[in-house]
Amino acid sequence: MNRARFITLEGGEGVGKSTQIRALAAALAARSIEVVTTREPGGSAGAEAIRTLLMEGNDDRWDARSEALLFAAARADHVARTIRPALARGAWVLCDRFVDSSRAYQGGGGGITDAEVLALHRFGSEALLPDRTFLLTVSAAEAARRLAARGDSDRMGNKPADYQARLAARFLEMAAAEPMRWRVVEADAPAPDVTAAILAGLAEWLP
Repeated sequence: MNRARFITLEGGEGVGKSTQIRALAAALAARSIEVVTTREPGGSAGAEAIRTLLMEGNDDRWDARSEALLFAAARADHVARTIRPALARGAWVLCDRFVDSSRAYQGGGGGITDAEVLALHRFGSEALLPDRTFLLTVSAAEAARRLAARGDSDRMGNKPADYQARLAARFLEMAAAEPMRWRVVEADAPAPDVTAAILAGLAEWLP
C-alpha cells in the first residue's frame, strides 16, 4: 500500500494543475507520505534550461517536430535525474504534465502521430508511464477567466482557439482509451472539491 507512486495531472491551460499539485502534496504529507512535486517541461537542471527555450518567444518559434524533440530531451533528463531516483527511494512523485501532454500538444494539437511521440518517449525515458493520471477539465469560459486573472500566458497559452479545441479533444480521447490509468475530474468546482475528487481517485493506495 505504501510503495512509491507516480501521479500526473494533465489538462489544457488554466485548469488548475499547479493549485491541485500543491494541495495534493499537502494532503499526502499529512498521511506521512514522502512527496516530490515536479513539472514538465522542467524538474531537473537540464530540463529547466530546455524549458526556457520552449516556453519563451513567439508562438511560431518552433514547429511541432522541433517541439516534440525538445520536450523528449527535457523529459529524458527529468526522468533520469529526478523522477526515477525519487521512486527508487519510495517517494510519491506528483508531476504537473508528462508524456501525455506531448501526445496532446504536439500530437492532437500539432499533427505529430502518437506513435512518433511514444517512440521518442521509449528512447529518451525508457517508456516510463504514471501509475495514475488525472485529467482536469474546465469550460472554455472558465479557462479564459483563469488565464486572464493569471496574466502571464506563455507560448502554449497563446496557441489559437482551434489548437486549444484539438488539444482538449485529444486529452479526452486518451483518457477514454486507458480507463485503468486515467481519471477525469471536472475542475470548474471549488478547488477543495477538486482536491477531494483527486484523493478519492487515489483511495486504493492511501494509508
